[in-house]
Amino acid sequence: MDDIRPYVQQNQQRFINELIDLLKIPSVSADSAYSQDVMDMADAVKKSLEDAGCDTVEICDTPGYPIVYGEKTIDKNLPTVLVYGHYDVQPPDPMELWTSPPFEPVIKKTDIHPEGAIFARGACDDKGQMYMHVKALEYMVKNNQLPCNVKFMIEGEEEVGSKSLGWFVEKNQEKLKCDVILISDTGMISNQQPSITTGLRGLSYVEVEVTGPNRDLHSGLYGGAVANPINILAKMIASLHDENNHITIPGFYDKVEELSREQRDEMAKAPFSLDDYKKALDIADIYGETGYVTNERNSIRPTLDVNGIWGGYTGEGAKTVIASKAFAKISMRLVPHQDWEEITELFTKHFISIAPKGVTVKVTPHHGGQGYVTPTDSIGYQAASKAYEESFGVKPIPVRSGGSIPIVALFEKELKSKTIMMGFGLDSDAIHSPNEHFGIFNYLKGIETIPLFYKYFVELSK
Repeated sequence: MDDIRPYVQQNQQRFINELIDLLKIPSVSADSAYSQDVMDMADAVKKSLEDAGCDTVEICDTPGYPIVYGEKTIDKNLPTVLVYGHYDVQPPDPMELWTSPPFEPVIKKTDIHPEGAIFARGACDDKGQMYMHVKALEYMVKNNQLPCNVKFMIEGEEEVGSKSLGWFVEKNQEKLKCDVILISDTGMISNQQPSITTGLRGLSYVEVEVTGPNRDLHSGLYGGAVANPINILAKMIASLHDENNHITIPGFYDKVEELSREQRDEMAKAPFSLDDYKKALDIADIYGETGYVTNERNSIRPTLDVNGIWGGYTGEGAKTVIASKAFAKISMRLVPHQDWEEITELFTKHFISIAPKGVTVKVTPHHGGQGYVTPTDSIGYQAASKAYEESFGVKPIPVRSGGSIPIVALFEKELKSKTIMMGFGLDSDAIHSPNEHFGIFNYLKGIETIPLFYKYFVELSK
């Protein structure tokens, strides 16, 4: 394969400008007010795949937002790579914490990205990383460097649980048939030390509602005589962890995989500075489950976190009221072998059981997915490792991620293909947070590295 770097250097500004145009589209899938923008983004992805050289591109209807499918077939006897990504983004809230408007991309230099980073919602998750694959295809097609077949499946509901993806995959198994699945929706250790994500946590996401009296009450007339749903909810949530930050739901840990000392020692080889970690987050100390270090707590251990809590009066000034209802959104990150539906059921039974008689509790499951571990001895992993090593000059380290991509387990179940996660983002890129960004170095380095994966995957498949 020819050296791609001159092509990237010659087209660098165009690549950046094209990504900026995509980032201007507020494709927020969680908010129906942006529904037309999500559809416009699907159209933009379709056009980008056509321009990059796909033979066939179509916008496929689903029960929800459409999936953009494209393919380039050069020889049916050669391997096929299926690229997955998503074109929807998280809501930008809270808006006041952004240093620049979330859908007006700007390039700023930072300590970690001295060459500049693009600040915008979706810059890293996942428009920037998805678009690396489109530009890599463009290079391989235009320069006659594509060594195998490629398919693209880009969805618009990843940030709301990929509600329609399972439906689409089940109905299109022949269309999506492939030898390996390639995803860039994860990160790496640093720009100097690449890594490959070999494990993902599963997810169970629920909303809880605690109801007390049949209306909001005057806190002077009724305070102390009836259950306050907000007080009760706070106590119930607090009881979900013990003094060692161990989750107290009965049966929660029954299927948790305990890694061996050797496996944990191998994970510990990844460079990590606790001081830098605390400094980056502006925290005085870390916090988590007793018996595990930070990089274990956020990757190989399950968690339970409150993502939002509300009830009563939160406006300006004072209103002395006992609210009729209190609410919270709770997510549980799960490790391999924990079934998300089983965990959701365990949570529901437990949460209802710990409520006092003065309130009623409703638990509404939202979405979830299974955890995943990919073997490091597979052809796909070895190809990715060689690609990173050639591009960065350093062998990548296998790591497990604390994040969730529930569809990875679905792909293996339905398509019988392993997934390789070649992420180029950094932990500091503030995905899902205000001021999300993606380094220009990372964006261009991804475009350089991805064609090498194709090269080595074909070589190793012979």
